[in-house]
Amino acid sequence: MKAPITRREAIYLGVGGVIASVAAEAGIDSAAAAGPAVASAAEPANAASCRPFLTSAHDFDDVSRGHPVPYSLTGDALVKACLTPETWRLEIVAEDGASIAKPLQLSDDTALDFPGLLKLGERHGVRFLKALQCNNIAFPLGQGLWEGVPLRDVLGARGVLTEVRRVYYWGFHNDDPKQLFRSSLALNQVLDTPPGMLPPFVAYRLNGEPIPLVRGGPVRMVVPWAHGFKSVKWLQKIVLTNKYEANDTYAEAKNDPESYLKTAAYFDDVRPATFALDGPIEIRGTAMVGWPGLERIEYWLRPDPGTNQPLADNDPAWAAAQWKPAAIDAPPADWGGGLPAGVLPKDVWGFDAAGRPREWPMRYSIAHWTATIADLKPGRYEMLVRSVDANGFAQPQPRPNQRSGRNRVQSKVIVVGH
Repeated sequence: MKAPITRREAIYLGVGGVIASVAAEAGIDSAAAAGPAVASAAEPANAASCRPFLTSAHDFDDVSRGHPVPYSLTGDALVKACLTPETWRLEIVAEDGASIAKPLQLSDDTALDFPGLLKLGERHGVRFLKALQCNNIAFPLGQGLWEGVPLRDVLGARGVLTEVRRVYYWGFHNDDPKQLFRSSLALNQVLDTPPGMLPPFVAYRLNGEPIPLVRGGPVRMVVPWAHGFKSVKWLQKIVLTNKYEANDTYAEAKNDPESYLKTAAYFDDVRPATFALDGPIEIRGTAMVGWPGLERIEYWLRPDPGTNQPLADNDPAWAAAQWKPAAIDAPPADWGGGLPAGVLPKDVWGFDAAGRPREWPMRYSIAHWTATIADLKPGRYEMLVRSVDANGFAQPQPRPNQRSGRNRVQSKVIVVGH
C-alpha cells in the first residue's frame, strides 16, 4: 500500500506477537484531523476477549546499541563491563559548579552496588506498568511491569544537592565515547513529580524477575512519560550538573529531547485485508496512552481512492469525515507477560487496594481496541483510525511535529467480497 519500511518498523510486538506492517510509517498526518461531531464512545469490549496485555521480558522489540551490543558480552568481558548483578556499580557525581554531599565513585569504592539498590527498594520501591515506544517508530515496542526506586530517592540518599540544574546519565556502551548513549532530565522532573504521578525510576525488575541483559539489565533508567531514548539501558553513571543544556544523544540527532509520549492509535496490521460477505468484520489495534490520557478511539471508513498516497493535510475530505467509535478492551483478567495466570500485585502504581486500575486506560500504558463493522457492501475501502485524548484533541494534535514522536493517522485498505 505504501513505501517499504525497515524490519524494525515492520514488527509490531509487545502484546500480540510479531505482526508485519508494510505501511506503519505511511499513515495520514493532518492538522485538520478534527472533523464533525462523532458518535459517543462505544462500551468496552468484554474482558474475556482481551488480548495479552504484558509482554514477555525477552520479547520486547527495543533495539540495542553498540558494536558489539553490550548484551552479547559473555564471560570475562561481561564481568569487566560490570553488567552482572555481582559486578554492577552506579556512580553519582557532580560537575560544573554543582555539588552533592556524598558522591558515589568507583575510584574510592563507594559506588552503589546491586544489593545496595535493592536495599533502597525495600523502603522506596514502586511497581508500575509502562509501555516502551521509540520516538521514531509509530507503534509501542512492548509493555511490562517494572519495579525500581524513584531516582529522587536514589539521589536523596546522597545528602544535600547544591546548584544542580540538570541530571545527565548514561549506561555501558563498550566503554567507547563514540558509542555512548546518553540522556538527561531537568532536576525538577526528577524531584518535583506531583503526588499520584510517576517519577523517573532506577529499575531492576521486569515482570517480577531480574531485568534481562538484552532489556538493559541488570539496571536501567525508566522515565514513565517519555519515549524510549530517555530510558537508558545498562545504567552506570549519573552526573549532576549546573548546565542547562540537554546532553541527549537524540537531541544531537535533531529530535525533541523533552517530548512526552503521545496518545495515538495504531492498527495491529496495516496490510490490506480481505473479508468474505458472511457477517460483520473486526479490525483490531493498539493505542498508546500518553500524558493526557485516552478518551476514545475512532475510525473513518471511506471508499478506497486508489491513490496509494496519504490524504493531504488540506484535503477537503477531512471536513466531511464521519468518525465512528471503536470499542476499547476492558482490563484483562489475565495480564500475561510471564506473570502467573490472573496475577497482578495489588501494590502496582495506579491500582486500588483490590487490584483494580484507578483509571482505564492507564497513562503511559497501552489499550487494545476493536472496530466491528457490519453491513458493508462489496468493494474496496480505506479505513483510518485515530485517538482522542482526555483533553479532546484528536490525533495527531496537539503536537503534530513528528520530531517529538511519530503519531500520524494510520490507514488500511479493506476489501469486502471477491
